[in-house]
Amino acid sequence: MTKPSGTASRETSSTTPNLEEKSLAATQMTETRLSTQEGKITVAEGVVQKIAGMATREIAGVYSMGTSTTRAFGAIRQRIPGSSGPNVAQGVGVEVGETQAAIDLDIVIEYGASIADLGRSIQRNVKQSIERMTGLEVVEVNVAVDDVHLPTPEGEEKPPPRVS
Repeated sequence: MTKPSGTASRETSSTTPNLEEKSLAATQMTETRLSTQEGKITVAEGVVQKIAGMATREIAGVYSMGTSTTRAFGAIRQRIPGSSGPNVAQGVGVEVGETQAAIDLDIVIEYGASIADLGRSIQRNVKQSIERMTGLEVVEVNVAVDDVHLPTPEGEEKPPPRVS
């Protein structure tokens, strides 16, 4: 006897997951460290910038951060009475999604440091710090070396400032 095309047999319905199993599977797929059944955790871009800036500065061989323009602006801002001091997010660009982040860093290295080794160390430290502190997956850390800080020769003093 032939079955009508709209009815399912008992054998196929037993291998198909029931509604409860589908709901559990959907919950497991959408639940992450930042999104749970209790609610959602969001991380602001400024938070990720500060973490990345601090993690970068922890690496020996990084002299400063930012392009020449942002470093000059930062130096002026630090001299203003009542300013908040150095900006730890200077030289850090981020893109933050719901579960992922991408980081762009502009750095100045100390003369003599291996750019390749320093870059890999920065990438590793920034990625680990952000993932550990925020729960975001870091998909890339791009490091741009904008300048090399040259040491002043020994015995040579810096010229005195023109203004006091």
